[in-house]
Amino acid sequence: MWGQLYEQTANMISFILRRDRIRLPIWIISLTAITVITASAFPGLYSSDQERQAIAETMKNPAMTAMVGPGYGLDDYTEGAMMAHQMLLFTAIAVAIMSILIVTRHTRTDEEEGRVELIRSLPVGRLANVMAAMVVLLGTNILLAVIIGFSLFSLGIESIDLQGSLLYGAALGGTGIFFAAVTALFAQLSESSRGTIGYSFALLGVAYLVRAIGDVSSEALSWFSPLGWILRTEVYVNNRWWPLLLTVGIAFIIGGVALYLNRRRDLGAGILPSKPGKKNASPLLQSPFGLALRLQRTSIIAWAVGMFILGASYGSIFGDLESFLANNEMMRQAFEPIEGLTLTEQFLTMLMSIISMICTIPPIMFVLKLKGEEKRNRTEHLLARAVSRMHVMGSYFVLSVLFGFLMLLLALTGLWLAASSVMEEPISLGTLFQAGLAYLPAMWMMIGLAMLIGLIPQMTGITWLYLGYSFFVVYLGGLLQFPEWLGQLSPFGHIPQLPVEDLNILSVSVLTGLAAILAAIGFIGYRKRDLAG
Repeated sequence: MWGQLYEQTANMISFILRRDRIRLPIWIISLTAITVITASAFPGLYSSDQERQAIAETMKNPAMTAMVGPGYGLDDYTEGAMMAHQMLLFTAIAVAIMSILIVTRHTRTDEEEGRVELIRSLPVGRLANVMAAMVVLLGTNILLAVIIGFSLFSLGIESIDLQGSLLYGAALGGTGIFFAAVTALFAQLSESSRGTIGYSFALLGVAYLVRAIGDVSSEALSWFSPLGWILRTEVYVNNRWWPLLLTVGIAFIIGGVALYLNRRRDLGAGILPSKPGKKNASPLLQSPFGLALRLQRTSIIAWAVGMFILGASYGSIFGDLESFLANNEMMRQAFEPIEGLTLTEQFLTMLMSIISMICTIPPIMFVLKLKGEEKRNRTEHLLARAVSRMHVMGSYFVLSVLFGFLMLLLALTGLWLAASSVMEEPISLGTLFQAGLAYLPAMWMMIGLAMLIGLIPQMTGITWLYLGYSFFVVYLGGLLQFPEWLGQLSPFGHIPQLPVEDLNILSVSVLTGLAAILAAIGFIGYRKRDLAG
């Protein structure tokens, strides 16, 4: 009986590998390249113990702890300890994203588009599809762990030894395995691919926030986050393997639950039933904008709450940050005194670029939702009525711009409220909003790039790659001392860091103009091209 449930699993694995013969190598090569390039840069950037210890002092502040995790080995900040401290968490998040997207693609998305029904019409076991997806991701993450581990060791850096390198790779692989299992579970709970991805990313976001708060205020809280478990491996310092075993063990349990639920539910249904619709449609649905808003209502609410919590989580550590900056001689020297600005307000500028890039994710998703509707042949039904293409695309564009501004506003509000509650001298609301809202032109630039799906539907991947590049060069540019021109290739690299720098009207105006031009090209292309399908 059990054998029948998994019949043809091997063929399903082969089928998935053939479908992703380009996608999987790109993920593995990209993650390995970023890891190796970063690790190889540290010895040249910080060649002496004194330079590394100076960096270690800056990494002790609560803001950096919340961002990258607790600093193990800060008293002896070797290249290995530095690599694990500054890169492990964010690389693990990238691996988790890989697992979430690929598992969703081969489970709930295939089911939504009818491929699973077609496969099950053949002599294929009921659980073969889900099992094959999890096995492929298990093998992919193991392969990634091995490649990254030996690649790091091959650099020949003294403190990046074999055991630590293998543990570094295994920590990344363990994270990927965990979120592959979690996504497989959510694919059974939700009845749509959007819900599966939404639940999975929500868990990833909550895991990051819980770890951030726990690492700063209460270490016990960090044990409720899978990202917290990975950081407790203390790679290149104490090399503890048991947190990794905990992560993989729980992943296997979650995977077993996913298989059980897949066996129990009906094809096309989710364990969590959708609510019945109203008898009469809302007047809001009488316009394309109202329809676009209704389709993304849940995502908008979830992202809005998430952005407010993100800002509040960073703001909650500003009380400790103030005392840290006041008592740290080196940090005081790092910031030149500016009349009318506190050290904390100057340090705030370092967070604004990261927060603004995270807030750019939802408006890009809102624009790209149009492509998803087109791909599923839903837009065609709308355009069959007295509705123009410009009106339809304009609705998604306005929604994206409007709620992109709202997301950034909520993050800044959460940061200000939390910071004000823990600081003796709160940050000026005007200063905070000035520093954050200055990044709106960069956000509009990314929205404009996403609008190019009107001309070239395949721009989806390029948009996400460009945002990922921006995050990489902005976040790591200072740490790895990248050439300035690399940062200038990102729109976020052209935004002045207010209030430390003066507002550059020219650069902000150019970004806004480019955003408008890209959006216009998208509108024109969408009006003239054929619809998908």
